[in-house]
Amino acid sequence: MVHDPVPALLSRATEKLEAEFARLPAFEPGWNADAMEQVLAETAHRLGNNYPYFHPLYAGQMLKPPHPVARAAYALAMNINPNNHARDGGRASSEMEIEAVLEIAGMFGWSEYLGHLTSSGTIANLEALWIAGQVSPGKRIVGSAQAHYTHSRISAVLKLEFTPVAADASGRMSLEMSLDALESELRKGDVGTVVVTLGTTAIGAVDRLHEVLALRERYGFRVHVDAAYGGYFRLIADQLEDGTRRAYEATTHADSLVIDPHKHGLQPYGCGCVLFRDPGVGRFYKHDSPYTYFTSKDLHLGEISLECSRAGAAAVALWATQQLLPLRPGGEFAQGLASGRRAALELDRRLRAETHFTALAEGAPELDIVVWKLNAAGTDEASTLAQRIFDACAQKDLHLALVQLPLFWFDPAARDRDRLVTCLRSVLMKPEHEAWLDRIWERLKMALQEVGGE
Repeated sequence: MVHDPVPALLSRATEKLEAEFARLPAFEPGWNADAMEQVLAETAHRLGNNYPYFHPLYAGQMLKPPHPVARAAYALAMNINPNNHARDGGRASSEMEIEAVLEIAGMFGWSEYLGHLTSSGTIANLEALWIAGQVSPGKRIVGSAQAHYTHSRISAVLKLEFTPVAADASGRMSLEMSLDALESELRKGDVGTVVVTLGTTAIGAVDRLHEVLALRERYGFRVHVDAAYGGYFRLIADQLEDGTRRAYEATTHADSLVIDPHKHGLQPYGCGCVLFRDPGVGRFYKHDSPYTYFTSKDLHLGEISLECSRAGAAAVALWATQQLLPLRPGGEFAQGLASGRRAALELDRRLRAETHFTALAEGAPELDIVVWKLNAAGTDEASTLAQRIFDACAQKDLHLALVQLPLFWFDPAARDRDRLVTCLRSVLMKPEHEAWLDRIWERLKMALQEVGGE
């Protein structure tokens, strides 16, 4: 592991925090330092039984290490353990949350909105679809078949019908699908909300939001954008393919939007965020609590959230990170996103030049996720080979991921549109991945050779 700056940073910051409360009488909490040290030593040993998510050779799932300043700020806040439900529970952390969410909303061009942090993207999407059901009671939710499975599950929880519509060969809702499968559902007149995904979890595909918004003008439904994974790419939209860029630029006109700072936002789990373009939806949250809200006339975040107790430390960590790395195009944070995408494009280029691999037929990655199929005599053989290479790579400390995708995404001539093939998948979301790509490629090729792929 690299040298960790957090202990030293946290030590100095803790001294400053203690000075803020120096006026209070001293007391002894009765901690047993020796026992705590033993427990933590065993904890560290147990945590060693894990994938090295922090390392550039971990290039598998959507696991991006939090920034050191986020870890330090979170730990610092835990000296107080604020609760961002009511102002009494987290005065400073509530203000930090409001300021941090303001910057996220500004990234999408929103100046008037209602929004807050949540404990996860799932809860953020739950709140968005709950509001959708309140605005259009009884009407259906429609989304791409490649939308995250949480939408159909949340819809079931909310007693709303969810209808999946087919994605195109690039795994997204595009013009072709919009004018066919989606519009055929809209013509039925009972669709209240369309879920648009900016960055699917399988391949990072970006639904064509601008095309869906054009249909909204004709059919009058709400548009909810699930940008849990891909939302931060709004900062580098000008570097994306034209259709992808236009989708991101259209986020200004969505009705609600979800983004996960604990994915690309360099935050610890769990930190999601939900935004509503119409602040008036706050009326659906309205409730009363005789013991939490009377202490301040200022907005209590619990008054606009379905969750009650929420970790104020998550807000502190996000605020501190955005102070260090502001969300602005061309800034250091945006440059990190661009670096990961360049790594993905280069890996995709190398894969396409190899006879042993087949990349997506529709073209290069839209964001920073790369998927590829192994070439073999048949689908079952290709799937088995992918599993063997996955295992061989892990033996070399290169950690990839596996995903099942439609065969026709790689072979447009495939007759069976329902046939799936197991593929290899890499999420190159760390800024360091670009510099480490040669070493990643070397280990992949060695694994291929070992399992008899060449």
